[in-house]
Amino acid sequence: MATAQGMSGIDVRAVMYELCDKLPLWIDKVYQFDSRTLAIRLNGEEHAKYQFLVEAGRRAHLVKNSPVPPKNPPQFAMFLRKYISGGKVLAIRQHGLERILIFDIGKGTLTYRLIIELFDEGNVILTDESYRIIKPLRHHRFRDRDIVPDAMYTISSTDPTGSQENLAATLAGDDRDLVRALAIAGMLGGTYAEYVCRTAGADKTVPASKADPGLLFAAATSLFDRVQHHVHPIISAVSCEPVVLAVGSESYLADNNRFSGFSEALEAFYPMTKAEKARVASKPRLSEEERIHKYQETAIKKFDEKIAKAEEVVAAIYENYPFIAQVISSLDAASKRLSWQEIEHHLRNTTTTDAKRIVALHPDEAAVEIDIGKKVKIFVHESVEQNAGRYYDLIKKFKKKKEGALLAMKTVRPKKKVIRRDLVPMKKLWYHRFRWFVTSDGVVVLGGRDASQNEELVKKYMTGGDLFIHADVHGASVVIVKGKTERMDEVAQFAASYSGAWRSGHFSADVYSAQPNQVSKTPQSGEFVSRGSFIVRGERTYYRDVPLATGIGLVLEPHAAVIGGPPAVIRSRTKVFAELKPGQFEPNDVAKKVLRLLRQEINPDEERLLKGVLNTEAVAAFVPPGGSDIVGTS
Repeated sequence: MATAQGMSGIDVRAVMYELCDKLPLWIDKVYQFDSRTLAIRLNGEEHAKYQFLVEAGRRAHLVKNSPVPPKNPPQFAMFLRKYISGGKVLAIRQHGLERILIFDIGKGTLTYRLIIELFDEGNVILTDESYRIIKPLRHHRFRDRDIVPDAMYTISSTDPTGSQENLAATLAGDDRDLVRALAIAGMLGGTYAEYVCRTAGADKTVPASKADPGLLFAAATSLFDRVQHHVHPIISAVSCEPVVLAVGSESYLADNNRFSGFSEALEAFYPMTKAEKARVASKPRLSEEERIHKYQETAIKKFDEKIAKAEEVVAAIYENYPFIAQVISSLDAASKRLSWQEIEHHLRNTTTTDAKRIVALHPDEAAVEIDIGKKVKIFVHESVEQNAGRYYDLIKKFKKKKEGALLAMKTVRPKKKVIRRDLVPMKKLWYHRFRWFVTSDGVVVLGGRDASQNEELVKKYMTGGDLFIHADVHGASVVIVKGKTERMDEVAQFAASYSGAWRSGHFSADVYSAQPNQVSKTPQSGEFVSRGSFIVRGERTYYRDVPLATGIGLVLEPHAAVIGGPPAVIRSRTKVFAELKPGQFEPNDVAKKVLRLLRQEINPDEERLLKGVLNTEAVAAFVPPGGSDIVGTS
């Protein structure tokens, strides 16, 4: 009988039978709504779809409507998706009448077990085929079992109601009366234990060891059969049952005929999860300005508390001036003769009141912690005034921070202009996997990201009408100009920037160009050409002292995309823009900084629409190899 506290073993068995009738099933996605509530989306045959809701320690059943999942899935939900999404549910089991559901899930050549515990605080545990725990929702260490990764998940070896022999052994070894033995040792619970006694015609008050196990097993088997084949859910004010048990329950039937299955009745009985209740009770969402203002008020309050605490410490130091001066004098002298370990040993063996006021030692700082009404750290090689000065410095620091926060509160933040528009992401073209940009006169320029792409560009994509460009340094992108352009200054800057010159911290480099027929992979006798390298024979055209710089920006029309290339080109085409030059910050850090700068210049509606376009990966694609500095934005 399910109550507000949770489901019984019989209720779990009814849900298990209901799920087994829907096999075969496949795991689609796993969602997590709070610390104990999950949902598993299941796919069945003939395009059937089901939602299985789990509230660990309380309930697990199918639902028609699950809570709205969070925008960012929690770690455990992502972990389960990695392991079991796409897997086939091979079996759904319950061990005896324990409040445990076990899903056997096959994925590829592996078998996983998803174990749902509905007793006590509950848990959701993923194990391998041998019941070795991969990851639980909650980590626990109990006296008789551990629920932690790599531990073995243990299940009791016997099922009291699994056979007549098991039931007979259970009753014979129990010194309680019959109904209590069935309820507790047999795991039937009080309501179902009384039903089994009544059906078997047995006196529930007799000692369990004297009861007839044959009649009781037959009654229990009859109950299980009703739960499997003759489900008729019934809801009262305090409970939900899969079958009608009590005399007089027929009065409820008219109102309960609407439930087609036990899960549907459970969904009606448990109308809201904790996550849903929390959302209903939650306060209205604050605007960005209100949230910032609240954060600033909290920060000012904390600064006031820290200032007050530091002022109290200063007052305490001067109130205990003679004692602190004595501590400093004694320990300063002692530290010149003894080690701090010896000093600590001496203090422990000293029973004077003053020695007991030294509560901790910090040898690495040559300091002690003393109790003068509050615990204060004192540095023994400094005077009383110098120690107090440390706290005066803290007071000045926090007062300055408080002034900054108060000034920020008075500053009116200009609201970003909200512009509604339809933003269409740029369609992925074949050359977008290379480095690329389009010159001011509309010619596509491609560059290799590595040796493999350098080879591919020359062998597969360079044709007779193209131009081969390369920085005159070791380790550079092969650059191909796909047509005739008047803007070779832009092309040369692109080639110089994506070369080893940037990685080496240079601010300019020489670049040369050659015709496709001058480029070869065939070495002369005694020569060797490594992967990604080429031999250029004949006359080259040089571009000297080309400045290194690259721009990264966000273009919104006609299509939304992050683009990169020579700063002059990118600045003219984008709404927001950042310019990079060789510097000290790593590429990944620079990509994150540029992303923040770009996001600051667009409104929240645009940011939401650009989620798939404006991200770290898209920005990092245009950051040159090596250290960089951001030298300009617009």
